[in-house]
Order: sequence, then C-alpha cells, then structure tokens
Amino acid sequence: MLEINDLWVDINGDQVLKGVDLTIPRGETHVLFGKNGSGKSSLLMTIMGFRRYKVRQGRISFKGEDITQMPIDERAKMGIGLAFQRPPSIKGVKTRDVFDICNSNSVSCEDLADKFEFSELLERELNVGFSGGEMKKSELLQLLLQDPELVMLDEPESGVDLENLKILGKAINKLLQKYLWRTRAKSGLVISHLGFILNYIEADAGYVLMDGRIHCRGNPRELFKGIQRHGYQECVKCQR
Repeated sequence: MLEINDLWVDINGDQVLKGVDLTIPRGETHVLFGKNGSGKSSLLMTIMGFRRYKVRQGRISFKGEDITQMPIDERAKMGIGLAFQRPPSIKGVKTRDVFDICNSNSVSCEDLADKFEFSELLERELNVGFSGGEMKKSELLQLLLQDPELVMLDEPESGVDLENLKILGKAINKLLQKYLWRTRAKSGLVISHLGFILNYIEADAGYVLMDGRIHCRGNPRELFKGIQRHGYQECVKCQR
C-alpha cells in the first residue's frame, strides 16, 4: 500500500526527516511513536503532499505508483486521507456542508453522525467552539465519508476525554475495517505520543521516530512498554 525509501525532507532549509524507510502492506495498521518535534507530523504532511515540506531525496510510492511530486488533490483522489491533530476552525462554513463534500458513497450523514453522537454539531460552523473530542470526531467522520484506502491519523487521542476516546476508537476501527480479517483492504498510519490509542485499536507494527530518523521497529505494545519504562532517549540505542 505505502512504501517510503530513504526520505529526506526539509522545511525552510531545516531538515525534519533524515533517511526514513517505511513500508505498510495492504490491510495493516502501523503506529508511529516519538517525542514532540521528532518529525512525526512532518512525515504525514509529506506523504499527503503539503508543499512546504520539500523532499530533497528519496521516494514515496502508493499502490505501486511514485507520488513523491504529486499534488495533494491527486493523492486524495488516489485514496489517501489525513485527520489533523489540530484542524482549522472555519467560520461561515457549516459542518454539514463539509460532510456533504466529503461524501464519496452517498452515505447518510445524519445516520453516521447519530451513530457517533455528533448530530447536534452538524449545523455548527466547522470546528468553531468545538472541544478537542468534537474536533477529532469531525475529522474521523469526514474520513469515513471520504473512504480512503490509506488512513493517516495524527495523534487521534490528543485532548480527548475517556468517554469520547471510546467513540473515536469505534470510528477508527470502522474506518480501518477491523471488523474484517482476510478481506481487509484499508491500511493505516497512526501517530501516538501517549500510546493511549492502543487500548482501542489493534496495530500490526510500531516505530519510534527520533530527530527525524526511525530508531526502533517492532511490536507496538512492546515498544510502548519500553518507552514507558525507559523514556524515548533509550530508543536511540535500540538495535531493533
């Protein structure tokens, strides 16, 4: 589904990614851990194609096609979707209208919003006055309507209370087709700083990103236990 080879990226001349290699097979969900400022969000933004993230070396392939220089809109049409950690608030634009634009399969927005306790926010301006949990719900429901093949989530548990985290976990599992086994077609790349999301979704592999480089790879729960015990700095010495 996604293959990244020797990816070097900078923003305004500052290197943020330094030789990243990453492969996500179809149907698998991978989790990326790391301290704030380690390059996690920069990786997602680069995969999505934001222009301020300049690829200086390396290659990004999606479904076997080189997308390294492809514009954002074409990547989205190919099936890449991103939920932001801090999505913008847009006055004058109703949430319902954005949902209608995202709706690729004529799904009932009302039914979907009702299922995830979001109905009362449909007529509100997008993210204006929303809590952290409400913003994250809005992002995930937009992705459910968009129906991407590669789902990228930037710290979905950040700023969300326990009650809403359960609802978000339910939405993520639906988005990533965790109810399927052999026929699962969706892949995911999830950024987590605190690791709480592992209580709500099953992940197939984990990585630790430090100073723009991947230092550890392995079982995501084992990696997170190691981070809890020894901190991120110990990952620099890790040979996995």
